[in-house]
This record gives sequence, C-alpha cells and structure tokens, in this order.
Amino acid sequence: MRYEEPVFRPPSEAYSLIIQATIGCSWNKCTFCGMYKMKKFRVRELEEVKEDFRIAKKFYGNVERVFLADGNALTAETDFLLEIANYANSLFRLERISCYANPMDLLDKSKEELKALRKAGIKLLYVGIESGDDEILAKIRKGASSEEIYEACKKAHECGFDLSVTVLTGIGGRGKMRDNAINTAKLLNRIQPKYTGVLTYMPVPNTALHVKIERGEFELPNAIENLRELRMLVENLEAKTIFRCNHASNYLPMRGNLPEDKLKILKTIDYALANPRVLKPEWLRGL
Repeated sequence: MRYEEPVFRPPSEAYSLIIQATIGCSWNKCTFCGMYKMKKFRVRELEEVKEDFRIAKKFYGNVERVFLADGNALTAETDFLLEIANYANSLFRLERISCYANPMDLLDKSKEELKALRKAGIKLLYVGIESGDDEILAKIRKGASSEEIYEACKKAHECGFDLSVTVLTGIGGRGKMRDNAINTAKLLNRIQPKYTGVLTYMPVPNTALHVKIERGEFELPNAIENLRELRMLVENLEAKTIFRCNHASNYLPMRGNLPEDKLKILKTIDYALANPRVLKPEWLRGL
C-alpha cells in the first residue's frame, strides 16, 4: 500500500486494512482540527486504489475489515465507492467496510445511493458530531447545524448503516460547558447511535481555535471542569448506545453500555471528582 501521510483512523480500526480512497478532507474548515491541514483534498485514481488492495491481498492474505481513509471518503462519487467496495469483496472475505462520513455528505447522497453502498458492504460510518449546541457548531465551523446532523444520521439509519459518533467535552470553552453537555445529550438521544465516543478537546497548534486560546479569547476547561461537563452529559443521556470514553485525550478512561451502566459510570465520575489523583496526568494525554 502507498500512504500519503499522516494517516488517521478511529481507535476501533486498529486491526483493519486501511486504504486511502481520498486524500485529506473535503471540508477541512473545523477550527479545532489539524488532521488534514497539510493536505489538498482529492479523490484517488481508481486503479491506484485497486492496486493497493492487490498488494494487501498478496501481503496479508485475507482481511476481515477495511477502513476507507482519509477524512470523509463518503464525499466521493457513489459509483467510485461502489467499485472499490465490490473489488474489495472480490478479494477478501470481509466482515465490514467502514469510513468517516461528514453529515453534509450524507445529506447530499440520495437514499438509493446510500442503500447501494450499504448493500456493497459499507456497514459502519464514523460521524464527528462534536457538539449538539448550534452556537458551538457555528463557532467551530462544523458546517452543519444540530438539526442537519440529526437528519443526516437519521437518513443513514434508515439506509441500514451502523453509526459510531464522536462528541467533544470542552469544545465550547468554560462559558458553554453546560450548554454543550445538555444539548449534545439531547442530540444523541435523538440519534440513538450504536456507538458513542466521548473525547476531550485538546488544542492543536496552528489551528484557529488554538490561536484564540493563545489570545485569551477562549478559556479551556481544566480537568475537573471537563469531568463535571462529562457528568452532565452522561446524566442527561437516555440513548441506548455502546458508550466509550477511553480515548487517549480523556482524563478518566471509562466504557460501558447505556442505559444499563449509567449509574456505574456516574459513580465512577463522582469518585474521580472527589479523588482527582486518579485522573490521567497531562503528560499521558494525547490525540
């Protein structure tokens, strides 16, 4: 395989075959994200992608999972994605194909297109929600409102996809902690994603939000404040979802299934609030 680095993938795709269908991110305007700032977006040549699959077949034999990188591969033309998916299935005995999906890309594709992609084996979509608060979404230039994110996720569900969504504590700053927690919980309750991942916002150098922090225009919540925001989020969550808060950015790694483990998660957070020494030190956190 030939990679144009850096290459990013969800933690749950650690053992998947990663194939770049696109390079970079077609949106690439989020103020908090520095993942693809060094890349100019483009869709790769179909034959290049197929050759990567053939190289992987020769090297690995069979693989069960394929993750299509980069930032939002779903933005590519449906025929292109179908050709990739069908080719991958002809080479491997796949359990699933997955990729990142921008909410607006989901809205742009017809249900017929999405159903065809699902039938071709693209089963899991990773959607960065970040927040359910419209003011925060506008400030971080997400490119979609909470209602648009809901409609995009609803459309994906109706077409048979599983959704793994991510949200960020701290992304609204100290002044919007409560709004971020409660409105994000409300949005998650509407979406009912199969998987919910909670990350803690960490400033990335040379991003627009990092510049605001340096100028004193954005106050970053500290560890305890982040934990209180997380507690508000969990307290207001009613969705049936597989809950993960064990990313490298999190101060308090946790996991469970909601709603069954809600009380246990809240008790874990309360213990940490009373005993801050159990929190992950800053030097151990990362993206």
